[in-house]
Amino acid sequence: MKRKYLIATAALIAVASTAVVATAHDRGAGQRGGPGMIFERFDINEDGQITRDEIVEAAAARFAETDANGDGMLSLEEMTAAAEERRAERVARGAERMLERADSDGDGMLSLEEATAAREGGRFERMFDRIDADGDGVITQAEADEMRGRFMGRGHGPRGHDKN
Repeated sequence: MKRKYLIATAALIAVASTAVVATAHDRGAGQRGGPGMIFERFDINEDGQITRDEIVEAAAARFAETDANGDGMLSLEEMTAAAEERRAERVARGAERMLERADSDGDGMLSLEEATAAREGGRFERMFDRIDADGDGVITQAEADEMRGRFMGRGHGPRGHDKN
C-alpha cells in the first residue's frame, strides 16, 4: 500500500512540475498564466501560503483535467492534447497582447503599417541588434549560431547574461 501511495505522489508531483514549468515560461505577474499564476494555482485555500498538501491537491486537479476519458490514467494522447491546449492558450494570449500594443487606431485589427510601426525601435529591433554582434546591419550564419547557442544554454543566457 505504501508503494502505491509513493508512486501516486510521485506522479502527482511530476504533473505539478509540468504546470510550474509551463506557466513559468509565460510572463506578466498577475496575468493568467504569468508568474503570479504559479502561486495562485497552488495556493488552494488562498491564504498566501502553499503547503505540501496544496501542491498534491493542485497536481491531482491538473491530472484530472488532463485525464480526458476519466480512467485514472494519462495516455500519451491525453498529455499531448493538454500540452497543445496550453500552448495554444499561450499563443493566443501573446497575439492578444501584440494587438493591444500595436493597434494604434483601436479598430481591433492590425494593419501592415501598425505592425511595422510597432516593430521600429521595439523588441524586433533590439533582438536584431543583439544577434548582429558586430553591428554591421546584417546577421551572419556565425552570429545566428552564436545566438542559438546562447538560447540552447551554451555560454550565455538568452539575454547575454552569464548563467550563474
